[in-house]
Amino acid sequence: MVNEIRLNEIGKVHSENGLFFIELDKKYRSGLTNLEGFSHLQIVWWGNLSADDERSQMLVNEKPYKKGPEKIGVFATRSEYRPNPVLITTIYVREIDFGKGRIYTPYIDSAEGTPVLDIKPYHLCERVRECTVPEWCKHWPEWYEDAAYFDWEHEFNF
Repeated sequence: MVNEIRLNEIGKVHSENGLFFIELDKKYRSGLTNLEGFSHLQIVWWGNLSADDERSQMLVNEKPYKKGPEKIGVFATRSEYRPNPVLITTIYVREIDFGKGRIYTPYIDSAEGTPVLDIKPYHLCERVRECTVPEWCKHWPEWYEDAAYFDWEHEFNF
């Protein structure tokens, strides 16, 4: 028996003149109704730039984090190179243009034309009070807003 999973692209990530936005296909735009008031959204997207051979690797061969372990499993990273490159990013909502089906944000960590699979409002109840992380990444920002000013270039080997 073959297990088939079907995903529907609802829109794409775009950037114009330094502005990032998600533009929904017309048939999904009514899903934006009453989204105003949420300052942040979780964007579920497809890591379409990763090749099939890269997706099959469960152990990351190159050390991605400068202060991280020598070997690391793909599930201990946020890399798009995964068995199923379904990725989640939290974004700040700058503006919503309901007529054009666009959600504007200062930044999203995906490329131009990236397929968007779903959008979910970020709720305060999703925060974890006593979250722990490995020693090698404990110095990373604790809050989303602080991550914009963190020196990420000194964390990654790419």
